[in-house]
Amino acid sequence: MSLIVGTRGSRLAMAQTNRVCNQLAERGIETEIVEVKTVGDARTQVPMHQVGGQGIFVRALDDAILAGEIDFAVHSMKDIPAFRPEGLSTAAILRRDSPADFLVHECDIEEIRVVGTSSTRRRAQLLRSSLDVEVRELRGNVDTRLRKLREGEYDAIVLAEAGMQRLDMDLPGTQLLPQWFVPSPNQGTIAVVCRDDPELVEPLSAIDHPQTRLDTEVERAVMEEIGGGCFTPQGVFCEDGFLLAEVLSLDGSRYERVEDNGDSVEEGRLIGKKLRNIGRDLIEEARQTLGLSGTEQS
Repeated sequence: MSLIVGTRGSRLAMAQTNRVCNQLAERGIETEIVEVKTVGDARTQVPMHQVGGQGIFVRALDDAILAGEIDFAVHSMKDIPAFRPEGLSTAAILRRDSPADFLVHECDIEEIRVVGTSSTRRRAQLLRSSLDVEVRELRGNVDTRLRKLREGEYDAIVLAEAGMQRLDMDLPGTQLLPQWFVPSPNQGTIAVVCRDDPELVEPLSAIDHPQTRLDTEVERAVMEEIGGGCFTPQGVFCEDGFLLAEVLSLDGSRYERVEDNGDSVEEGRLIGKKLRNIGRDLIEEARQTLGLSGTEQS
C-alpha cells in the first residue's frame, strides 16, 4: 500500500511527518511526502489572531485531502481547530511527547526582561507569573524565532518542549511546569488526518495510541465548550484522566481554573461548560479587546 501525505514545509512539520511515515513503514505502508503551503507560513509578520488563528495552518491541508490531492496530513494536534469540515477523520493520534512549554534563555532567569511569543495563553501566563517581563509578539518557525533571540531582539522565547524533542534540540533555559503554565489543548501530540474513508482510516489507525487519544479528546471537549477560539487565553491539559483547565484575562491578572477528573468526553464537556460560565467575562473581554466578532472560532 502506498499513500500520499501532505505537510507544511517547516523543519518541525517535516520531522513530525517523517516520524509518522517511519511508523507506517514498519507496518508495510509506503508514503510519498508532498509540501503544502499555508497562509500562516506566508504571513509571519501579522499577529495570529489577525490572520485567523492557529487553524490557518490546517485549512490548506484539509482542502487538499478533500480534493483528493493527498491521502492524509500530519499536524501538531494543538493547531487543529475545534470545528472541522465534514468528510475528514482523525485516524491516528501518536503517543504524547512532553506537553510542557519551555522558556529558552541564556541569561539568568532573573535577568529576563523581554519575552517573545505569539500566543495569548503564553503571554497571559507569563504576565501572571513571578517574572517581571514584557511580552512582545514573535512569529515564525523555530529557526526564525531562535535567530531573533540570538540577535538580541528578546531575552527569552517560549517554545513547545515537544517540538524541541522532535528536532533533537538541546537548548538552554527552563521548563515551564504544566501544573501552572497549563498547556494548549492537545499540546505535545501529533495527529494523522485523512478522508473519512475506511480504506484510509483502517491502515492509518494502526499507529494510534489509545490513552493519548482519550486524553486529547477530553481536552478538545473542554475547548469546544469554552469556545473563544485560540484568541481567549486558555489552557487545557488531561493526563491519564486528571484534568487541568483555565481561562485567563489577556494581561494575566485574573483567571478561572478547574481541576477535576476527566475520564471521559462527557466529563470534559461538563467541565468545559462550567469553565465557560465562570470565565464568561474573561472570554468576552478578550474578544472585544482583540476586535473579534462574536462568531469567530480558531
